[in-house]
Amino acid sequence: MNAGGALELARLGKTYRTPRGPAVIVEEVSLQVGEGELVSLLGHSGCGKSTVLSMIAGLIEPSAGEIRVGGKPVRGPGPDRGMVFQAPCLLPWLDVLDNVLLGVNQVVKGGVAARRARAEQALASVGLGDALTARPAALSAGMRQRVALARALALEPRVLLLDEPFGMLDSVTRAELQDMVLALGPARPTTILVTHDVDEALLLSDRIAVMTDGPAARIREVVEVPFGRERTRSEVSALGLGDKILGRDPS
Repeated sequence: MNAGGALELARLGKTYRTPRGPAVIVEEVSLQVGEGELVSLLGHSGCGKSTVLSMIAGLIEPSAGEIRVGGKPVRGPGPDRGMVFQAPCLLPWLDVLDNVLLGVNQVVKGGVAARRARAEQALASVGLGDALTARPAALSAGMRQRVALARALALEPRVLLLDEPFGMLDSVTRAELQDMVLALGPARPTTILVTHDVDEALLLSDRIAVMTDGPAARIREVVEVPFGRERTRSEVSALGLGDKILGRDPS
């Protein structure tokens, strides 16, 4: 897999002040992610995965270390990073197209037609080209999350950040959206996926950064996923790697 390039985390840390003293949430996290690579941050709920992702997004300021995107230090949110949260966070009074245009209008140069074309293209890529005028309330949970994904992709970000984006969906819809991420293929930007689902990480990732669960989150190891980009669920499950990655003895 590519070394360096799109995203670099160097000794990243986050400490909060509490009445009982400093609370170290993330400590000494270092990772290099290559262009077009998908790396999952895998670990138990509450182990600091989303904190790392929020620091990459520029939503939380690190207490230590540095984040670089394309060799440039991260100093806050920016259009070079698109983020999809666990909830779709759509504005209910806007239709699908206008929800995607919210970000596009801020970053895309050119006239109205160029911005609309960018938004429509992103929606078509997630299978919503015929739902431009629908309001969020008229959409299923899976369709709403597709809109959120299209909103991030429409920015054409250098790095796509996915914070357990399928965690609130039923298993069938979750599988459909996982397949959609796989289908992006070469068009997919460099991607960081936060998940506590080892099967999801194995299905979607090029590498998996397995995180410790406390007291301060670190990367315990980085695992190369032994599949090409063209993979199926049956291939992934057949190898039975879940227990090994999580450090459990299947016997």
